[in-house]
Amino acid sequence: MAKIALVTGASSGIGWATANSLALAGYNLILCGRRKERLVTLSQELKVKTHLLVFDVRDKQAVNEAITALPAEWQEIDVLINNAGNAHGLGKIHEGNVDDWDAMIDINVKGLLYVSKAIVPGMVERRKGHEVNIGSVAGKEAYPNGNVYCGSKHAVDAINSGMRMDLMGTGVKVSQVCPGLVETEFS
Repeated sequence: MAKIALVTGASSGIGWATANSLALAGYNLILCGRRKERLVTLSQELKVKTHLLVFDVRDKQAVNEAITALPAEWQEIDVLINNAGNAHGLGKIHEGNVDDWDAMIDINVKGLLYVSKAIVPGMVERRKGHEVNIGSVAGKEAYPNGNVYCGSKHAVDAINSGMRMDLMGTGVKVSQVCPGLVETEFS
């Protein structure tokens, strides 16, 4: 039986590329994102079984409902790729747009937590699984005008470290990938 990986933010960029790589490795995929038409296109390109979930990671209720409603054959998720994220605005802290700040913190931090909370308990119960959180080098080193984005990715780094400690001995692995500048729709 093929293993199952769930990828958030699969409708573009790093998530799209990750889904392709996981498919080549033989994983069946749960593709998550806000844009159903993009997920359908990706699904049609892949040579593995896929299941689509359309939700915004900022919506705690939508995340929980989508994961809870997975058909039985899709419930045992082996790998979680917490990829959904964004960067909005480049401004000095005193000139920043609060709506941009809210979006970055809600997606990059809270969205990662909501999806993890919905999936990791099942991994712990089965005593196996692997969560991979997509951070950024911006979470390791700040850059001018990137104050809140860098802060949100630093939070991912800290959460990732805490998760790894909390899950030690449970059979669940936790990793982080911290890409540098990647040409995507938002950067």
